[in-house]
Amino acid sequence: MKINLLHILFAALLTAFPLLSASQAQDLPNILWITSEDNGPQLGCYGDKYAITPHLDELAAKGMRYTRASSNAPVCAPARTTIISGIYPPSTGSEHMRSMTRLPEDFKMYPAYLRAAGYYCTNNNKEDYNVEKNGEVWDESGKKAHWKNRPEGKPFFAIFNSTISHESKIRNKIDAKDRIHDPAKAPIPAYHPDTAITRKDWAQYYDRMTQMDGISGRDLKQIHEAGLDDNTIIFYYGDHGSGMPRSKRWPYFSGLNVPFIVYFPKKWQHLAPADYQAGGSSDRRISFIDLAPTLLSLANIKPMSWMQGNAFSGKYQTEEQPYSFGFRGRMDERYDLVRTVVGKDYIYIRNYMPHRIYGQHIDYMFQTPTTQQWHDLYQAGKLNKAQSAFWETKPAEELYDLKQDPDEVNNLAQSSEHQEVLKKMRSAQQSWLREIKDVGFLPEAEVHSRSKDSSPYQMGHDASKYNFDDVYAAANLASSLKIEDLPAIIHLLDDKDSAVRYWGIIGLLCHQQKGLEAGHKALLKALKDPSASVQILAAEALGRYGSDEDASQALDVILSHCNVETGDLYEAILAANALDYLGKRALPKLDEIKALPLKPKEAPKRLSGYVSRLIPEIISHLEKK
Repeated sequence: MKINLLHILFAALLTAFPLLSASQAQDLPNILWITSEDNGPQLGCYGDKYAITPHLDELAAKGMRYTRASSNAPVCAPARTTIISGIYPPSTGSEHMRSMTRLPEDFKMYPAYLRAAGYYCTNNNKEDYNVEKNGEVWDESGKKAHWKNRPEGKPFFAIFNSTISHESKIRNKIDAKDRIHDPAKAPIPAYHPDTAITRKDWAQYYDRMTQMDGISGRDLKQIHEAGLDDNTIIFYYGDHGSGMPRSKRWPYFSGLNVPFIVYFPKKWQHLAPADYQAGGSSDRRISFIDLAPTLLSLANIKPMSWMQGNAFSGKYQTEEQPYSFGFRGRMDERYDLVRTVVGKDYIYIRNYMPHRIYGQHIDYMFQTPTTQQWHDLYQAGKLNKAQSAFWETKPAEELYDLKQDPDEVNNLAQSSEHQEVLKKMRSAQQSWLREIKDVGFLPEAEVHSRSKDSSPYQMGHDASKYNFDDVYAAANLASSLKIEDLPAIIHLLDDKDSAVRYWGIIGLLCHQQKGLEAGHKALLKALKDPSASVQILAAEALGRYGSDEDASQALDVILSHCNVETGDLYEAILAANALDYLGKRALPKLDEIKALPLKPKEAPKRLSGYVSRLIPEIISHLEKK
């Protein structure tokens, strides 16, 4: 009897819920997202006279443009992860390119909440998340997903994503009919060499933008032909800056700033942003972290308390925020750690691994002709200061005036006139890191090992597993580039926390030969550290700046962690990087390097190719020496 009664009640609830959703659906707008890949605001409606983008210009003329919109990440997978989760990837351990972590079990991706409210949710056609999907996320996801497939009476949330402007499309063949931009007239940023190759790549990028605009026009036309103009809120945005080098992958404004256009039909303008003006623009700082709470707000759902962004439209929209934030972690096979603050007039950049050059060799990036030639011209000594900076190590801090210096080449961090701005934005950056509990300051291997029983987000908020204040203080000290900090940096290597010791080694690497001389004894001890990540970086320091005997010991340690079949994949990526930085000092072990396996037996497919890119490159370089 009790079981039957429970079945009856459960059946009644299932019957009632769709009815409730159908009723609610009458009060919910359709929401269309048109997105495109690897493109900044190089559109006519943003004042770019070289661009030919009539369809998006028309959308902007009846909607509103955001001029300070940010992707938070300057590369696709972390940017999409920010959107789908509503949490900054440095808070979920998912900042690294094509990594894979988990959300807490009770945190849902935003489509799950929209679907529960009655929406039919479709994604056409890319996911590319760095976190595992928890439960059913989309009603449809793939090349055939379409709002037209929804049940009658249901409102829809639909994404249509165009890949025609992707980085790979800059360097491939293009039909003659689509070559409409004159390379001679292409705008060249101050950091790129002005060559025929650079102009050709920029012109083809703009050609692809015109093609992307045509695809966006098709998506808009479908809404019009279905008679849904008056009932559909439309967003258009790019997924990060252009696919040209030093835009994509770098959290300068050129890598973070995206075109972002919103259109609210008259029926739904009560949900529009407070400063919404048809045909207008806004310099409000919005970013991808705001999209999940904004969607929920448009659907009359109060954003989840754990979401880290701010709704900029809908019932629960908030006040304008003074800053948006950006980040860079591992980009494909190369490690880095950068955090960015974007304000109305300035961008502040904090480099926590300043010993790495900006333009570390990333195989995929070097397939673009501009990248190859730019690098070769630097090696030949044929570039000016602004063009050379990309191939050199970084300062600890950077500050740029976005209005006076849109190419971000005049670093104001040492300017006496800008110290107040610098301190304010530095403080905002530090407060943000503490608020989100940024786990990116852990070695990538430890992001996973410390969170194996929960999730990186939960680990990051558990002081017994991650003492953020101590680790961050170590990172801040280690990357200061101040010679007077060396004694304190060496002291970090005695800490009980492996992440603090890890940053102590990075601090010595930042000071190169002087770091080796000051910390030689501690570095030798660190070759036997309980943490493999500490061992690897200590070996890199000894191998690069120590004696021949030091280098021999270092090589043995590094090679012991390079085997992807028997070791940890994240440690193997770190070790392969260290091996590469040893240069010709790795020659005595060339045969052993050649014998290293390239494919891990068990690893996420998204990560499996990184060591297999590094090892052949190292072998090639060594054989030429």
